[in-house]
Amino acid sequence: LGELARRGDRVAIVISDITRPTPNDRLVPWMLEELSHVPDEQIVIINGTGTHRDQTPQELEQMLGREVTRRIRVVNHHCQAREELTRVGSISFGCEAWLNREYVAADVRIVTGFIEPHFFAGFSGGPKGIMPGIAGLETIMTFHNARMIGDPRATWGRTADNPLQAMAAEVNRLCPPHFLLNVTLNARKAITGVFAGELFAAHAAGCAFVKAHAMLPVEAPFDVVVTSNSGYPLDQNLYQAVKGMSAARQIVRKGGTILIAAECSDGLPAHGNYASILGMRPTPQELLAMIEEPGIRLLDQWQVHKQAVVQAWADVLVYSSLTEEQVRGALLTPVASIAEALRGLERRYGADMRVAVLPMGPLTIPYVREPGQIQGQAEEGAGES
Repeated sequence: LGELARRGDRVAIVISDITRPTPNDRLVPWMLEELSHVPDEQIVIINGTGTHRDQTPQELEQMLGREVTRRIRVVNHHCQAREELTRVGSISFGCEAWLNREYVAADVRIVTGFIEPHFFAGFSGGPKGIMPGIAGLETIMTFHNARMIGDPRATWGRTADNPLQAMAAEVNRLCPPHFLLNVTLNARKAITGVFAGELFAAHAAGCAFVKAHAMLPVEAPFDVVVTSNSGYPLDQNLYQAVKGMSAARQIVRKGGTILIAAECSDGLPAHGNYASILGMRPTPQELLAMIEEPGIRLLDQWQVHKQAVVQAWADVLVYSSLTEEQVRGALLTPVASIAEALRGLERRYGADMRVAVLPMGPLTIPYVREPGQIQGQAEEGAGES
């Protein structure tokens, strides 16, 4: 990394926002040490918010550490601020590619991230740090449209023919980062792997590592799956908790029940369109039909789309700090106690009820083993069930 940048270069470092557990407070100081010959005023850290809200100065300090935020200029990405974006070209997916202006203008571009199974992009990290992390809204809306999200190849652990990975790669090639620094984490948020270097090669190595360690087969679907969204920061709102629901969907039987525990300290949240879209139709099935109508383009529709798909398959019960009214308004069922909910489910399914528990939610992705698939085998597309 130190050899990539000369003293006079402008350097842009893209980081993941607060909804990701990326240990930026460790990664960024490591990189700044390697870039010590570049003056601080020539370095900018871009918080890759995608369509999410800005982080406050206090949150940025929490994410990066006080020393970094005092030394280096840190900016939030704004996907809807055209004056902060630059068009880098057109792509085969039928839209223009717009990226953060400061990123595009930099002489040396670096992206950090955290690799985990992702419920429609296959895996997080890699090119997703740029697309959608610092893309314009027009580009993000294509990336997250109903056709892309509804494609059966857009699922956990699948990258080779995943349309979202293909689009992210195409956008990245128009203005590629010069260096990738991605990590993998365990349940305690400790770093278990570091993958650095060329964007696609380093990310592929990280995905292979995660696939081998975090995707596990089961023999048959379960009546009930108890899951989480792996705690803070991933469970800070219901929008993010859809990932935990989707992980459980992989191994719950048709007509079964998912019970998710997610604190949701940030609410549904109040920002974005997730809550308002949920209120547009009275049932998940009607929401799904609305989203799949031609021409529908709503910010945050992708999360509602995935939630509705899960609910079309199984009932979803939510244990959280949200009010009953908030949970029911999201077309989900609130529960006051996990133990009481399980006792009620036992009465429904019987004493031989089959239950699976995913304590870390989307950090470990189970899948139903295909006939003839051997133990430990995690093939491309195994996330489908």
